[in-house]
Amino acid sequence: MKRQAAEKSGRTAEFIAANYLRLKGWTILDIRVRTPAGEVDLVARRGNIVAFVEVKSRNSEAALDLSLDRRRLIRVAAAAEILIPRYGREGDDFRIDAVLIAPGKLPRHLEHVWIG
Repeated sequence: MKRQAAEKSGRTAEFIAANYLRLKGWTILDIRVRTPAGEVDLVARRGNIVAFVEVKSRNSEAALDLSLDRRRLIRVAAAAEILIPRYGREGDDFRIDAVLIAPGKLPRHLEHVWIG
């Protein structure tokens, strides 16, 4: 039961994050993309930027600040490397972003959270 609640919470957070990015002018190319290296929550494009986005949702902003760890970002970066040929075009720039979601707060979009 706990796993199902976490799954539902994750999907809700991804939905909120995707809509927030759309409002900021991003096009959502894909949601929950699995690769042998790991999963990317969202793939988004704005102009010539393709962002591989990690979405985190916690009950407080303080907990969110601790939610992005190096191990997780390494997996997202490895998955992004696999996905670049699928979503990229000539001249595109690629980056790893995050969207952090806490109840009662606007989502926070963090750009370039991983510099590999």
